[in-house]
Amino acid sequence: MKILVLGGDGFCGWPTSLYLSKAGHEVVIVDNLSRRQIDVLLEVHSLTPIASIHQRLAAWEKITNKTISYVELDVAQEYDKLVELIKTAQPDAVVHFAEQRSAPYSMKTPKTKRYTIDNNVNATHNLLCALVEAGSDAHIVHLGSMGVYGYGWSGSAPIPEGYLPVKLDTPDGELVREILHPANPGSVYHLSKTLDQLMFAFYAKNDQLRITDLHQGIVWGTQTDETLLDEALINRFDYDGDYGTVLNRFLMEAAINHPLTVHGSGGQTRAFIHIRDTVRCIELALTNPPKSGDKPKIFNQMTETYTVKQLAELIAKLTQAKIEYVPNPRKEDDKNDLVVENQQFLALGLQPTTLSEGLLDEIEQIAKKYADRIDQTKIPARSIWNKTLKASQR
Repeated sequence: MKILVLGGDGFCGWPTSLYLSKAGHEVVIVDNLSRRQIDVLLEVHSLTPIASIHQRLAAWEKITNKTISYVELDVAQEYDKLVELIKTAQPDAVVHFAEQRSAPYSMKTPKTKRYTIDNNVNATHNLLCALVEAGSDAHIVHLGSMGVYGYGWSGSAPIPEGYLPVKLDTPDGELVREILHPANPGSVYHLSKTLDQLMFAFYAKNDQLRITDLHQGIVWGTQTDETLLDEALINRFDYDGDYGTVLNRFLMEAAINHPLTVHGSGGQTRAFIHIRDTVRCIELALTNPPKSGDKPKIFNQMTETYTVKQLAELIAKLTQAKIEYVPNPRKEDDKNDLVVENQQFLALGLQPTTLSEGLLDEIEQIAKKYADRIDQTKIPARSIWNKTLKASQR
């Protein structure tokens, strides 16, 4: 297949591009390098050393004798160029990662809230509209978020994969319909993902676009088989309060003998997936597309769930780190249940990498190896959307 990877320089996009290239696909990375620019604005860098996009691509070609093309293009702003690229490249599929991906960053300031909506919603709609204008039948695989569902509203009932059957009492009897699962976003970032899925439903119905939406959990792990081939290919490891996940924060803190900072009670349950499984899921989605006229396929892209407290205890057991409870900067329940259906990917052959299997490698090969690059002032969460906590700090 010929595949455009929008946002192919990013944390998920880069290893996906390498994985698909190694598998024999013709890959074109489309990226405006905005994630690198945000690093400059935040005055922070990836724990792992990241080469320039051109150095990365040259290293990949030298090592594998495979070429990945690169087009610098802002999908959210340069619509005409995007249409022309689709007409010229004639891709079989488009993998859409071209969105600002951090919930804390999206809640940082009015400017970052507006940027997240402007970038994410425009990028998605530009892509959909461009495919229609170009007359392309390319299959879209979009990286969404488990956060569109929200947390806790369904109690112990499993969250289905995207769609919810509902029963309506009518004068003619009971009517059963399948609807998009009600959205309950907890940040502007997650709000943008809920808007994405509404646009997907419309364009699949109105223009018969073929779309797969992957509601992904928190991605952990840094390396894949491909990024391990050379340090110039290494993937990002974000640990700061805006872009670092809870797991990365714990790993950083353990590496420098800092207490593991648990926000609130630690009773918040989250879904997780390893980066190796992410790239495999993208491939499985690409090779199992919906038909023209079908509603969007929705997969829950996760492999296991943990509470934040359980995660801290798991890392503390491996590293002998202490655990410290701190005020929660997010506006969320102190605890929640999270039961998630994920049978579709398992049925397609996904063999999950579990936290218990892979955490020690992450600690030794990444957190400790690059610990000298840590800026400790960037670890605490600075984006606060818990109004009570924000008021107490004034």
